[in-house]
This record gives sequence, C-alpha cells and structure tokens, in this order.
Amino acid sequence: MADPSSYRPKPGQIPDSPGVYKFRDEHRRVIYVGKAKSLRQRLANYFQDVANLHPRTATMVTTAASVEWTVVSTEVEALQLEYSWIKEFDPRFNVKYRDDKSYPYLAVTLNEDFPRVQVMRGAKRKGVRYFGPYGHAWAIRETVDLMLRVFPVRTCSAGVLRNHQQKGRPCLLGYIGKCSAPCVGRVTPEEHRELAEEFCDFMAGRTGTYIRRLEKQMMAAAEEMEYERAARLRDDIGALKRALEKNAVVLADATDADLIAVAEDELEAAVQIFHVRGGRVRGQRGWVTDKVEAVDIAGLVEHALQQLYGEERGDAVPKEVLVPALPEDSDAVGLWLSGRRGSNVSLRIPQRGDKKDLMETVQRNAQQALALHKTKRASDLTTRSRALEEIAEALGLDSAPLRIECFDISHLQGEDVVASMVVFEDGLARKSEYRRFQIKGFEGQDDVRSMHEVISRRFKRYLAEKDRTGEWIGDDTPEDDSKPKRFAYPPQLVVVDGGQPQVAAAQRALDELGIDDVAVCGLAKRLEEVWLPHDDDPVVLPRSSEGLYLLQRVRDTAHDFAIRYQRSKRAKRIRTSPLDAVPGLGETRKQALIKHFGSVKRLKQATIEQICEVPGMGRKTAESVAVALAQAAPAAPAVNTATGEIIEENDGGSRT
Repeated sequence: MADPSSYRPKPGQIPDSPGVYKFRDEHRRVIYVGKAKSLRQRLANYFQDVANLHPRTATMVTTAASVEWTVVSTEVEALQLEYSWIKEFDPRFNVKYRDDKSYPYLAVTLNEDFPRVQVMRGAKRKGVRYFGPYGHAWAIRETVDLMLRVFPVRTCSAGVLRNHQQKGRPCLLGYIGKCSAPCVGRVTPEEHRELAEEFCDFMAGRTGTYIRRLEKQMMAAAEEMEYERAARLRDDIGALKRALEKNAVVLADATDADLIAVAEDELEAAVQIFHVRGGRVRGQRGWVTDKVEAVDIAGLVEHALQQLYGEERGDAVPKEVLVPALPEDSDAVGLWLSGRRGSNVSLRIPQRGDKKDLMETVQRNAQQALALHKTKRASDLTTRSRALEEIAEALGLDSAPLRIECFDISHLQGEDVVASMVVFEDGLARKSEYRRFQIKGFEGQDDVRSMHEVISRRFKRYLAEKDRTGEWIGDDTPEDDSKPKRFAYPPQLVVVDGGQPQVAAAQRALDELGIDDVAVCGLAKRLEEVWLPHDDDPVVLPRSSEGLYLLQRVRDTAHDFAIRYQRSKRAKRIRTSPLDAVPGLGETRKQALIKHFGSVKRLKQATIEQICEVPGMGRKTAESVAVALAQAAPAAPAVNTATGEIIEENDGGSRT
C-alpha cells in the first residue's frame, strides 16, 4: 500500500476552481473519479491523517499511487465529465449501480419503412421510440396483443416481412386483423406509419382523447344502423380500456415524472425508480450497489441520476424528477437534466399529496429490494473471501489472488483453433475484460504449444503497455497520459484449463518474459486436480472446498467462452462468399449488390455494366467482382434428403 504523502501535490499546485479529479493505482488504472466546486479544498481532504479518514476513503488513498485533475468552467461541465470518466474507466472505488438483469422495453422502430412493434433489451438505438422499462416481457406482449386490435402495426421480423412480400400473401396476423399487412400493400407506407404514431401517442399517455373519439364514432355508426362497425368499435374501446387497466392511475393530473427512492445500510444501497407517464406507472426498475465510497443519500441520488439519464435525450428525461434528498449541487444537476431534455426539468422532494404518498410506496419497494438482496447475498462476501483464502493457502501464495485470469484452448479436429481469457476480480466475473485469441503461430492441433503462444502474447502486451505508460514515481508524470489499454493490468494468478503439460507451457512462457510475480496453476477436468509448475504430484482440494468451487467456475467460464468463439468462427468460415475475396469491397457494398440482384447466382450472370449500375460501384471494383465470381468454384447443389431430388435456386434467390 502506498503512503498518500508520497504522491501528494505540492502546495499551490492545485487550482481553486471547479474540476474533476481521478486517482490512479501503480498500474495506471483509474480507481476513483470525483468532482468538486473547489479542487483545492476537496483534494486537501484526502491528504490528512489516514486515521481520520472514512475506512473506505482510507483504503482508496492507500491503494492509489497518483492523483490528477482537469479544470472546467462550470459545475455542470464537471458533472458531465465525471459521468463520462466513470463510464470510461469503471473505477473500482466509485459507486456503480449494476443490475442482474436487462429490463425489457416496448419499442417502435420508427426508423424503418414499415415501423415494427417489438420487445427490446440492451442499448437504445437511434430512431426507435421506447416505452418502459417493464418488469417482465410477458407484460409487454399482453399489452401489445390487446392494442393490435385497434392499432394493427407490424410485429414481424425483417426476414418474415421479406418472405411474405415475395409470397404476395400476409401472415396469420394479417388474416385475423391484428396486422394491417403492409407486406402485401393493404396499406401504404404512409398509412402504416400513421398507425404506428397513433400507437406511440396512446402509449405516451394521450389516451382520453383517442377513446372519446372512438366512442363518438361508435355512436355515429349505431345511429346510421351500421351495427357491425359499431360492435367492432365497441370491442376496440374495450381492448384499449383493458390495456389501460394494467397501469392504474396514480397521479390524477396526468403527470410525467420519475420517482427515485433509496434504501441503505453501512455496506450496501438499493435504488428503486418508478416511471410515471400520463399519471400512470409505465415502468419500474432498480439497482443494488456496494457502498465502496463514503457517500450519503444525496450522493447516492446523484449517482442514480447520472446512471438513469447519462445516455438519454429529449422526452426520455421527464419534466419532473422526484427524489428523497437533493444532491449537493442540485442547481447544477437540474441544469444538466434540463440540457439533456431540451427544456426545464424540475428536481425536487415531494412534500405532500399524491406524489408524497407514491414516493412512500417507492421507498417501501427500495427497502424490500435491499432486504431481498441481503438475504440472497448474506454469505456471499464471506464465501468469496473464504474461497480466495483457500486458494492462496493451497497454492502457497503470499496473499489472496484478487485478480485471476483463466485461459482455455478450443478447436474442432484441429481446425479454427482459438483461445479464451476470462477475468475474475474479487471472486466475481469481470466480463468487460474477457479476451479472445486466434492461434497464429502454427497450423493444426497442439494444445500445449497453443497455450504457450497465448500466454506469451498476453504478457508481451502487458510488458509493452507497462513500458509505454511507465510508472508513477513521486511527482513525475508519464509523457503518454492516455488511457491504459486492455492488457495493462497483471493478475496475481493465471489458471489454465489442463494438466501438467499446459501448466508447464504457461510457466515457460512467463519465465521467457522474465515475469516472476504471477502464480500459475492448472485445473484438470478428469479428477479436478490442481497442478503447479515443477510439481510431480497434484494438489487435491476437498470436494466441499469453496476454493475448488471458485476455480471450477473460472475454468468452466473460460471453456464456454472459448467454445462460443470457436463455433462463431467456424460458422463464419462456412458462410463465406466469393465476394469476400474482392479487395476493397466492404460489407455495405456487398449487401447493396445482393439486394440489387437478389442472389449471388444472378450477380454472377450480370455484366460489368450492370454491376456498375449499383450505387457506389466503380468500374474497377465491378471488374474485380466479376473476376472473383468467375473464378469461384460452383457451390454444391442443395439436396432434398427425403427424396434425393436436387433443389434448384430460383431467380429470386430462394430455395424451392
């Protein structure tokens, strides 16, 4: 551990202005990011007597080896830069809200010619309208099923849409009236887009006007004795009302707001968010985090706001955000939220009425989430600590291996030989640092030689990165101040999937590079024996050992990751096209060629002049395409395995 006085800036070096600072460890990894109205006053707090600091803060400053800062003009800029750095560097001592699941959204793809309604997870895409998040995907599908009766918007995939466009007949939903069948031209693209926009308006909370309009149409149809149309409108109104009943009115004034509540104890905190749109709860989500830094409720709220709205724009940021405590720089946070929305955002604590009552409900949800989380993880921290201690004792290590890297080799009968590297820190998988390798040094199957190559390549990159960035010593600053790259941080323990030969190969690779502070072991599948370099007998851990269980989990994770990569590489090789051999022909122009001609067979029959008609295709590239297709071996014909009949390819490029 470092002495904070060894890297304390000299008096007068730190400016008395707003800014963002970051602490780095001895390997140049950013371990903490913070912001301050006055950098001088804030950083001075870290360099007092360590005994007077909060235990978590003391751990951070003794782990760090340097501190640096960036001056900004305003507190809003500081807030934005702090969020950007936390997202970029993922500092271990910053509070980060991580969830164990990806919440589903109801999405409308307005960026397509025929917008599609579907369930989406993961990162948000440009040109897609999102509603939610929802707790379960089935809740979205129930709502959509009710609303398709009134808004028959496309729900099929792009492949299904193209298939029915070629067939000239709609799918089952088109026949039963739950799709307007744009694939066969029952509605124009403009009419279908209008349906999709009405669907979005209804989901956004503008429901009363639309239902009243349908009721007027129903009454008019009844007066004109169009009873079938009136009955259909009546059923449509009933379907919409049933969809609305799934989200009860909680705020009578049709408020658009997010309510955030926090429950905490000394070690952890849970955050719950209710998304209210049009006075109805449209979605709910939550996180639980370890309190790795000294932070109060206001600080937790600020971190939650950054997590929620750091990537959002426009209407995704509501007009009103209700919180249990205002952040320290509430004015700056409010300006930041308003800038992301594009209009004023009210950030406040509800004091009375329905909003205060609803906030109490959100608070109860946060408390229940924290209690449930603690029940599930009551022994988790203890178990992980015991597992790491058992590994250290069994392998004769000086300390618990806080960072473990595991390597595995995968191939199929000597082809597509690949390797995987997975990383576990503090006994937990760190997926962002998983890496994949292709074996380049030789052809064929040789797991021992492959392991030597992979370990050598991984640690050569570590040494190169260490030489590039240098080490922080006192007040000296490396000339290259860029972010450390992917292989910059060494593990305390390398685990290989295999027995004595693989372990010997890994140790030989480290010895050749002069690395003597990284331990190596192997875990053999047959008897789950742990092998150490230069030992003729394995280390046998008890079957009930938490250390063995952790090593097995690390090994199995590396094995699965390698197999997935090997399979994807093999599938890509099988799907290769003659167009792949054309130099300078990228994926966009390949797709343009196939779209223009319909299939590789028809493209092969085209003249150079016809190929030049495709947008973006010059004559030289067209000639290269024609030559590549002419030289390509003919594909083996498809055969119907039941009849033995050869299946010919039709002009449209599909199989018949």
